[in-house]
Amino acid sequence: MWSLFVACTFACCGPSADATTPTPPQDLVSEISQNLQTGSLIFSQGDCLAVKVFSRSSYTHVGGVVAKDGQFIVYDSMNGAGVGKTSLEEYIRRQTPSTLHVVHPTAPFSSSKAAAFEQHLESQLGRKYSVKHHLTGKRCDGLHCAEYMTDALMNAEVLFAKQPPRVSPGSLFEGVTATKAYQEGDHFELKVSDPPPPLDRPWYERAWNCTSTTCRKSASQMRRWFVCR
Repeated sequence: MWSLFVACTFACCGPSADATTPTPPQDLVSEISQNLQTGSLIFSQGDCLAVKVFSRSSYTHVGGVVAKDGQFIVYDSMNGAGVGKTSLEEYIRRQTPSTLHVVHPTAPFSSSKAAAFEQHLESQLGRKYSVKHHLTGKRCDGLHCAEYMTDALMNAEVLFAKQPPRVSPGSLFEGVTATKAYQEGDHFELKVSDPPPPLDRPWYERAWNCTSTTCRKSASQMRRWFVCR
């Protein structure tokens, strides 16, 4: 029963930003893009307690990078959207608030490895998100983020996993770094800044603004903890 509950909660996990999350500043995007290359992986340390308990790791999501025509595209699988790709800037926005941990291939992918990695990522676009099969290790119609990245790395012959559906973001991080296939990069703290208080308003409007802001932040934090959104 507990396993089923955790799986259902785990299935809700994914980026927590919504349409109101501001576009990340360009200096942050530029800083994160330094050293990015095809095969780089971006791990997120979000607030979802279900994933942290279930996987026994602080990592809650992972996306893979493809460098193309001077741009960085990030592929991932997330609840509600399924398997897709987006620009680095949009991916950062979607992952706010969280901490990003970037890792890079120890040796840059050869042209054949890069092509195999991208080919697999592209071939899965449009598939739905699913994580309940993480418990059994059996394949299903959907994919979760770590399974998606593991399959792509296997297609590029970077690593091998007996049961990709059972790989979590945390175990994938441990696997690629322990085998020295990847080296650790930088950490980036993504935060949402509160708008400045309306100082030109009457005291009661300022008090109401403070109260509503506090309640909204508390509700958002609870959603990230328990609903993983």
